[in-house]
Amino acid sequence: MSHIDETLDFIPVRIAVLTVSDTRSFDEDRSGATLVKMIEEAGHVVAERKIVTDDRPLIRDQLKDWIADENVDVVISTGGTGLTGRDVTVEAHRDVYEKEIDAFGTVFTIVSMQKIGTSAVQSRATGGVAGGTYLFALPGSTGACKDAWNEILKLQLDYRHKPCNFVQILPRLDEHKRRK
Repeated sequence: MSHIDETLDFIPVRIAVLTVSDTRSFDEDRSGATLVKMIEEAGHVVAERKIVTDDRPLIRDQLKDWIADENVDVVISTGGTGLTGRDVTVEAHRDVYEKEIDAFGTVFTIVSMQKIGTSAVQSRATGGVAGGTYLFALPGSTGACKDAWNEILKLQLDYRHKPCNFVQILPRLDEHKRRK
């Protein structure tokens, strides 16, 4: 079963937080603020925090900027994962993914089902990898951000989590670029 190996040292990762919203400012961004608080409480570093509108090219460009930034290991976005016409965060993420982490959306749905029942079917949470950076798109609700962090990301972004975790393979995500 999964567990934290207390004999290992914790390794903080640098996480950028992106809120996707047409209406929110930093003062009104409860989900982004919640993510920042949980990231810092877990011992990680918030590399940067931004808000962009529900615009696919703007979201994609911000993701690309952070993928290219060697001071960002992980990007977590919140908002724009639903089914309405303005919800384009998932598409913007998939524009930059080199590999999608298919099970992330599945596990998020399982976690959500325990909290909100069949309403979980409306979420399109996704995860992927690009340029040696992990990218996760979460729904805009504070509850969904808490669920994703507490039930999935907090564990997978902890180097001590066994039997495996995202941090231990972080240095190998772009190894194909180093091969001759």
